[in-house]
Amino acid sequence: MKILIDNGHGNNTEMNGKFSPVLAGSGLNIDSKFTNNGRFREWKYNRVIAKELVAKLKSYNIDAELLVPEDRDISLSERVRRANTVCNKLGADKVILISIHSNAMGNGSSWMSGQGWEAYTTKGKTKSDELATCLYKRAKQNFPGRKIREDWSDGDIDKEADFYIIKKSKCPAVLTENFFYDNKEDLKYLTSEEGLHNVVRTHVEGILDYI
Repeated sequence: MKILIDNGHGNNTEMNGKFSPVLAGSGLNIDSKFTNNGRFREWKYNRVIAKELVAKLKSYNIDAELLVPEDRDISLSERVRRANTVCNKLGADKVILISIHSNAMGNGSSWMSGQGWEAYTTKGKTKSDELATCLYKRAKQNFPGRKIREDWSDGDIDKEADFYIIKKSKCPAVLTENFFYDNKEDLKYLTSEEGLHNVVRTHVEGILDYI
């Protein structure tokens, strides 16, 4: 089984909503590896998680790699092309893709109330739903006391949206939103040592369960 880890966005992604409000005066002390120009940057966090996730999977002798090793943003069409090249070579049933993101309720201008962890698959029943269910199971175990955002309207726990990368990839694919970086409580947690460990752990264990 080949595991492709996609880290969302890039260092040239400066659109509203891909960074936190200004950290000065917030009372938060966020590690500089996640920040630039006084704000938390989603693309930087995604890459930290993705790299640690790939390394952890490899420690279990699982074939895992970054879909986007570059720091710059890579187009969704190119990301999908890379994923489907692997699928065409190995067979789509031998590949899974997880796209790593963090969430935001606003556009980075102010602190918001949205909180929690969630995962998305495309609309309809697919193998992606099975992978998402494994991730949700581990999220509930590894994030005790924290909000897990669910949607049971279609009979399973994950949320559904036709995000380009998970819709166009041939293999089972899930997009995870790892807490809200424009919520102070979530941001403090997701950048803490405990939060980082549990985000990576949730993905690793969910992938192992699925395999």
